[in-house]
Amino acid sequence: MIQSILLVCMGNICRSPTAEAIFKTKIAAADLNVTIDSAGTLAYHQGSMPDHRSVIAGNRHGYQFDNMIARQVTAQDFHQFDLILAADENNLIDLQAICPAEYQSKLQLMMALSSYDDKNVPDPYYGPGDGFEIVIGLLEQSAEQWLAYIVAEQNRS
Repeated sequence: MIQSILLVCMGNICRSPTAEAIFKTKIAAADLNVTIDSAGTLAYHQGSMPDHRSVIAGNRHGYQFDNMIARQVTAQDFHQFDLILAADENNLIDLQAICPAEYQSKLQLMMALSSYDDKNVPDPYYGPGDGFEIVIGLLEQSAEQWLAYIVAEQNRS
């Protein structure tokens, strides 16, 4: 049973904190008890707040980024979280390289349940301004699909 989800991108300032905000909102609306957190594969932005462009775009959609501070994935995360979702294939490869064998099955792409051919959430950091809006749309879809998966899993139990 999935009771905790870690959302991962490269620096933990754009995609994964946006995913965290969206997942927390949707999980709360569904009245589920699932812990949500985010982290990055790199420590480059460790200790930083989410990118202001992510916050502005997220706030426009009603998402909150309160108390989010960038951090790097730790060895404990693989044990602690039931599901670890990577923003793109490069992040997934980085996670697979450091994840103990017994936890590899916890690793998935955020968009794994999507009907889109491209399962990667694009990194908006260096792209055009509308990239943050595109990311929100993709992550809302991802959260809804994973939420449906969790509910179906709980109903089977």
